[in-house]
Amino acid sequence: MNPVDLPLPVVRRPQAPIDVSALEHDLRERVDGEVRFDAGSRAAYSTDGSNYRQVPIAVVVPRTVEAAVEAVAVCREHGAPLLSRGGGTSLAGECCNTAVVLDWSKYGNRLLSVDPENRRCVVEPGIVLDDLNRQLAEYGLMYGPRPATHPNCTLGGMIGNNSCGSTAQAYGKVVDNLHRLEVLTYDGVRMWAGRTDDGELRRLTAAGGRRAELYRGLVALRDRYADLVRDRYPDIPRRVSGYNLDSLLPEHGFDVAGLLTGSESTLVTVLRAELELVPVPKHSSLVVLGYEDICRAADHVPAVLEHEPAALEGVDHQLVHFQEVKHLNPDALEELPGGRAYLMVQLVGDTREEVEDKARALIDARPDDVDHTWYEDEQHMHELWLVRESGLGATAHVPGKPDTWEGWEDSAVPVDRLGDYLRDLKRLYEEFGYGHPSVYGHFGHGCVHTRIPFDLESEEGIARMRAFVEKAADLVVSYGGSLSGEHGDGQSRGELLVKMFGPELIEGFERLKGLFDPENRMNPGKIVLPHRLDEDLREGADHLPWEPETVFSFPHDEGKFSRAAARCVGVGKCRSSEGGVMCPSYRATREEEHSTRGRARLLFEMVSNHGDSPVTDGWRSGEVNDALDLCLACKGCKTDCPVNVDMATYKAEFLHHHYRGRLRPLAHYSMGWLPVVARGAAFAPRTVNALTSMPWVARVVKALGGVAPERDVPLFAEQRFTDWWRERGGTRGAGHRGEVVVWPDTFTDHFHPAIGRAAVEVLEAAGFRVKVPEAAVCCGLTWISTGQLNVARRVLGHTIDVLREDLRRGTPVVGLEPSCTAVFRADAAELLPKDPDVGRLREQTRTLAELLVERAGDWQPPRVDARAVVQRHCHQYAVMGFDADREILQRAGVDADVLDAGCCGLAGNFGFEKGHYDVSMACAEAGLLPAVRDADDATLVLADGFSCRTQVDQAGTGRSPLHLAEVLAAGLRGRDAVPERPEAPGARALPPPGVTGAAAAALAVWCLRRVRRARRLRR
Repeated sequence: MNPVDLPLPVVRRPQAPIDVSALEHDLRERVDGEVRFDAGSRAAYSTDGSNYRQVPIAVVVPRTVEAAVEAVAVCREHGAPLLSRGGGTSLAGECCNTAVVLDWSKYGNRLLSVDPENRRCVVEPGIVLDDLNRQLAEYGLMYGPRPATHPNCTLGGMIGNNSCGSTAQAYGKVVDNLHRLEVLTYDGVRMWAGRTDDGELRRLTAAGGRRAELYRGLVALRDRYADLVRDRYPDIPRRVSGYNLDSLLPEHGFDVAGLLTGSESTLVTVLRAELELVPVPKHSSLVVLGYEDICRAADHVPAVLEHEPAALEGVDHQLVHFQEVKHLNPDALEELPGGRAYLMVQLVGDTREEVEDKARALIDARPDDVDHTWYEDEQHMHELWLVRESGLGATAHVPGKPDTWEGWEDSAVPVDRLGDYLRDLKRLYEEFGYGHPSVYGHFGHGCVHTRIPFDLESEEGIARMRAFVEKAADLVVSYGGSLSGEHGDGQSRGELLVKMFGPELIEGFERLKGLFDPENRMNPGKIVLPHRLDEDLREGADHLPWEPETVFSFPHDEGKFSRAAARCVGVGKCRSSEGGVMCPSYRATREEEHSTRGRARLLFEMVSNHGDSPVTDGWRSGEVNDALDLCLACKGCKTDCPVNVDMATYKAEFLHHHYRGRLRPLAHYSMGWLPVVARGAAFAPRTVNALTSMPWVARVVKALGGVAPERDVPLFAEQRFTDWWRERGGTRGAGHRGEVVVWPDTFTDHFHPAIGRAAVEVLEAAGFRVKVPEAAVCCGLTWISTGQLNVARRVLGHTIDVLREDLRRGTPVVGLEPSCTAVFRADAAELLPKDPDVGRLREQTRTLAELLVERAGDWQPPRVDARAVVQRHCHQYAVMGFDADREILQRAGVDADVLDAGCCGLAGNFGFEKGHYDVSMACAEAGLLPAVRDADDATLVLADGFSCRTQVDQAGTGRSPLHLAEVLAAGLRGRDAVPERPEAPGARALPPPGVTGAAAAALAVWCLRRVRRARRLRR
């Protein structure tokens, strides 16, 4: 080693102030990408999945790798700190900083090449793991490490954290699955780096220039610290803490890519990565073993490892209980064996027989008091893995429990000492008064996850948190373990690394940082020269959030909007590209600000009262309004989000206050007041339809109503469902099963009344006595979705008055439109929490299928015997569920393909509003419309939601979807199910031209008067 080559340690030094205006100017001039200095973007990126918060200087979304290189050059010229960010799910604070944030995920997400023969591929850092593996599937290959965030984590983020996941049991960490990295230093050195043999190393160090300087410095660091690395680095599979100096050792091939892996954007910016791939397992099975407690399960891990599992995860009874409380994964919880702690053991092989033999050998070898279950089918295995992968979300915001936090969520110890470590950790919990937090994790590698009820809002609580983690760090070091087993160090563990590595190796880390980033501009304050673990907290002792008065009661958040706004824990499931409903606007735009998480961040900033918050205008915030504008209010997050963020409700509350006393968007009047408009149209529906079918009239109506010009105005039915009911003379049949109220929602009553008629026919055939409210009623949905909550409460109050006698008699209310049914099942009780009859309405409201399953279980639906493509309405998915519909369809002989394609994109008023058409159609094209186009003519298309049916109708598919009631009614008649919908009447339905013009003018004047009257009322 030449002492001259040994790099100097990086040191803290005062930084010159940054000319932000000049920085912005140069980034915009020179970078091919989206350059954002706006308050909304900065708020959305102010935190990650950790306890920390730092508002960035700016966000840059490069369109190409070359654009990212130019962005780094501009930052260098201005001395601006830089953070290269992946999916933003990091739990140790490494993905938030007062820096220019590079977000690769929108554009830098390409699979560039695949080499099947050598099992390698080259990717850009923004590609999501699941998206990559879907593209690799045709080659029979996949990327081995698979964190629990696999639907939304990016490869760049995985490289930055040295991620692992459950499959690391078989394939190792990211560092074990990399061939090369293309990297860029802050000072502009761009190079490919990987394993380096002696000849190549001599060539590189002998050359001139900055790259040679880097390699000579690395050689010097290796020679200086090799013995210390071998002595102090824990010999365990999950040593993720610290820099990977061990990758420079001869036994690891002087692997510079390995060295830079896990460096958390503190050393270089990763531009591209060449990954090493593995074959997709041909066969697999899952054995779950049940134990009396989690420590006993941990004791048994070494014995299970003898069976060479591909994954070995631990789950304790607390995690299962929390999922029961939060109604997560109910089917999977039923599939667990007896016990209060579980080991989930995945076995793989080339043949089914090989896997079965492995499973039988494991089961035969288990202790007598250990129960088991064994599954080989994909559905059950997927369901059970969700129990483990839901760990973070399940342990956060548990009803009736204190909030839990990261901070000591990722320790790892030798596997043969795991049980004793857990016993000591539990004693430490009790010593500090933290009770019994759930513990779970990658037990096959000795890695333990947990969330602890730290008090992060008082000086005493923060001091206790600090004392706990310091003592926990001492504990894990005494076991020969690692502070981090996969989440990285960031800010929460950077300060503690000296306990694990000692001061000499910490100096080595500082020298490595000084070699690559001597000015400390790359993600400063993380790993090396770290900020304190108890500073930059998202909450903190001085956090006194604004507590505004609200219309919704927010019962799950102690009645506080500030707690609702802080509910998001940053896991990022809303950024997944497939499966479930959440989040359709992110899938269409790939914008953080238009994800559930991004919106939650802005709402948090709105109420946080942090002095440096970019959001300063409270309810009047334009940034928050812009972020919520593309929220479809689909309620998908209410179910799909692990912590049940309900952005639709937050949006309605925000819009209520944002526009209070101000003129609203035109769409809030035309579509918010749709029930009133529809009742007016009912006086002359043919004339209204004929008028709105005329292009020039339609243009005027849409312009005055704030409706997207690309949309058709829906046609009103010539006879409303309620008018038909009155003409019919009421119910027919004996009704031996009792009375039910069929709810005449606006969409069924005024637009698709055939659905109401079909529902009556089905219910009477099933033995129910039907009644329909005689008074004009409404659930208030359209006023809720446009944030006109005072009107919504009055409308709901009137509805309760009309239904009160039926509700007190226990009469079920059958909802046909899922969005209206969801209001009764969810929103109404939060708008009118003190009225006990609203609670009765929630308990007694049922979908048609739910009523038939629950109260007519012995009724045999008519045989339909058909295939069907089924689009679930998002509100039904989120609030009521679809199990009853599946059962009824199955009993009717319908082979139903229930789409897991997300939101239809119309989403009530959203898709009709001007400016939303492109996003609306992008949502539909993500799954629904291709499935409808692919369905043959004999296949039914079912959609109970008016929005879903309208989206398909207006998309040029040639199909008009049916409601479940129509399918069943057609079966009762022995006919094919054919939708009966209003048709445009044509010019013959119009009065004489003069009258037509007058009517059109009157319609325009009426619309203007409604707008003006509404404006006066708002004042």
